[in-house]
Amino acid sequence: MASWSAIARRVRVPLGFAFAILYCWLARPTVESILIGAALVIPGLVIRALASGQLQKNEQLATGGPYAYTRNPLYLGSLILSIGFALASRSWWIVAGIVLLFFAIYLPVIRAEEVFLRERFPQFEDYARQVPRLFPRVHGSVADSGAFSWDLYRKHREYNAALGAAAMLAALAVKILIWR
Repeated sequence: MASWSAIARRVRVPLGFAFAILYCWLARPTVESILIGAALVIPGLVIRALASGQLQKNEQLATGGPYAYTRNPLYLGSLILSIGFALASRSWWIVAGIVLLFFAIYLPVIRAEEVFLRERFPQFEDYARQVPRLFPRVHGSVADSGAFSWDLYRKHREYNAALGAAAMLAALAVKILIWR
């Protein structure tokens, strides 16, 4: 039988799409809530983009750029995005759903990925002692600065996060127009 973290890894994207539909239905946005939410969505996208442009999956342990501050900048960016969308929605049901998804899906996935990284990269243990799992330190802990690569950004199709966020913000704006 598959472990929960393996199941969580497989269902996180389809569950995200299902949650997006529920989100659109439950959200009660205002112009102000969308602007406040976007103020967090944009930095979340930037963090994800910077992390994606540093990541050479399964080839090299990423320790530079945002990975010098947190071992999971992609998930941190997603969390910030989620908080922004929660604020934009003005719905406690959305907040509850986001909290549930984070603890039930993303934390087990993060733990499983760390098991893989420990097995794949011997230097991961030292890196993990220096850099926090999710919430970053003010100063980077690893000397490797790394260089952002647009090729890696495109390879990982991180632009889909920006397109999805723009579509959700547009859906919220349309919802305002429909419900007026």
